[in-house]
Amino acid sequence: MEEAWKDKHCEDSVGVHLLSSARIMSLLTHVLACLFGMGSWVAINGMWVELPLIVNDIPERWLLPSYLTVLIQMANIGPLFITLMHRFRPGVLDERPVIYGIVGLGIVATFLLAFLWKHTVTVGGSLHSVPLLTLSFLLSVVDCTSSVTFLPFMMRLRPQYLTTYFAGEGLSGLVPAVVALIQGVGVVHCENATLSNNSNTTDNGMLQAIYQPAKFSAQVFFIFLSVMMVVCLVAFLLLNHHPAVARERKSERYFSGELDREKKEQGLSLNAQTPEQKPMINPSEAGKRELRSSFGRGTYSIFEVVFIFVVLAWVNALTNAVLPSVQSYSCMPYGNKAYHLAATMGAVANPVACFIAMFIPIRSLVFMGVLTSFGTGFGAYIMGMAVLSPCPLLVHSTSGTVVIVLAWILFVLSLSYVKVIIGVILRDEGHSALVWCGAVVQLGSMLGALTMFPLVGFYQLFESGDACNTKCPT
Repeated sequence: MEEAWKDKHCEDSVGVHLLSSARIMSLLTHVLACLFGMGSWVAINGMWVELPLIVNDIPERWLLPSYLTVLIQMANIGPLFITLMHRFRPGVLDERPVIYGIVGLGIVATFLLAFLWKHTVTVGGSLHSVPLLTLSFLLSVVDCTSSVTFLPFMMRLRPQYLTTYFAGEGLSGLVPAVVALIQGVGVVHCENATLSNNSNTTDNGMLQAIYQPAKFSAQVFFIFLSVMMVVCLVAFLLLNHHPAVARERKSERYFSGELDREKKEQGLSLNAQTPEQKPMINPSEAGKRELRSSFGRGTYSIFEVVFIFVVLAWVNALTNAVLPSVQSYSCMPYGNKAYHLAATMGAVANPVACFIAMFIPIRSLVFMGVLTSFGTGFGAYIMGMAVLSPCPLLVHSTSGTVVIVLAWILFVLSLSYVKVIIGVILRDEGHSALVWCGAVVQLGSMLGALTMFPLVGFYQLFESGDACNTKCPT
């Protein structure tokens, strides 16, 4: 009796130990997936938040954002190549060597940027920041290509790690924003122009915007971005080679000729019925099967697949291009504090949406449409305030600041949730579906950027106003 009790106690102890080890391994994989996701867009997001500090020291000045928009769209040559390879040579391209290459390129480019961003070259008789623009293009290639390589790679792990990856992708915007906030990028105060010029003339009471010096230089910030890329590379190495992660990985057979395997399974299913397969009882059900799309595993109809991808393109166009291009116009009239709160809290909302999706994954396409409309409504309000700049609604009141910051938070929160759910849906449709997911993300972002570039840069539909001297009617 005593020996039986000891055996049972020993078995229970071993079971608890194994369960504890499994949880530790799972936690490690979650951490690595998050760190891997952080490297996806950290370089370009870092460039955007550092703009207020570097534009005053380069010849392009505030035309640099327009140049960056064009360079990012040119960098879509990377995703285009990957997508065409998957389309015409399925199963030939392995994402892992590509990821090693682009992350290594990102490390080198951000490190060189720290030392070369101020250097100029004479082109056509005028000075241009050729090293800065060239390295920015290379970083754009890195980040754009990550959309069609990082996601498919995550198919090698169990489904729960995809949401963690999306949380890391959200942090790729939050972490640089928080560091820039600590750095003090773009902090301004208004000073009497007469006093700042040490003159005895009155100058009609005009105020001058004085930008505060940053706590650390742009060079240090770019080195930080390079370190972030190194962290991404280390996380990727461990996801590939750590023994604990190997147990969280799916069978490698899935990735060797996936398309052929799926075709074989579909052919076999016509002749043999698997335990999971539902029998076709009547002709009406057979008719319903014929309406299924050939995309992925055929879970959704053609109309549903088109709806999913249209929503994906629309959401990414708004969150990655359209609204970010007018963020300063929508927020700066309410003050520098409103701008930084909107940028930082919006960046926080992204990973929060990922965590919500982890515990409450609502895959209903109807709910997705409603939530997209909800987020688009807040986007419309933000765009309206940008159009009314420098005198938007409630510009002189605290309530105006609160509303615009909340609008940005809810806009990012709702549409980020939609993006994660679409990623989860397409993940279940197979490896090729996630490749197309990344391609549509880039397509939507490109269309949004190309739409906004002429409106902001050439037609000048938006007016920034003066941080210290703009007067609006009360």
